[in-house]
Amino acid sequence: MKAADVVVLDIGPFLQLTDYFVIATGTNPRHLRATAEEIIRTLKQRGVRRLNTDSRSEASWLLLDFGDVVVHLFEPAQRAFYDLEGLWADAKRISWGRKGRPAAKPKEKAEA
Repeated sequence: MKAADVVVLDIGPFLQLTDYFVIATGTNPRHLRATAEEIIRTLKQRGVRRLNTDSRSEASWLLLDFGDVVVHLFEPAQRAFYDLEGLWADAKRISWGRKGRPAAKPKEKAEA
């Protein structure tokens, strides 16, 4: 859905309620809603159950709770204002490749 600036944070070590935050930016409430609906549809097809959703149709911040993963979809001003990346600055950022697929992990060197 062409959400921008997608960031995945491993917050499991800091927060017992979930393991990962996925944070992304949309252009307006309609774009956020369409992105949320596509995420929900795709994960439902894969058997992932949604626990909760912020369902306000004109919201500038949508939250999708899938248990181990919480997705935050923001308009740019709201994302800057709430600055979740800054709030969770100690959380490890998970590297992601193109088209939402995990980036290849570098091969670990064998210990000598």
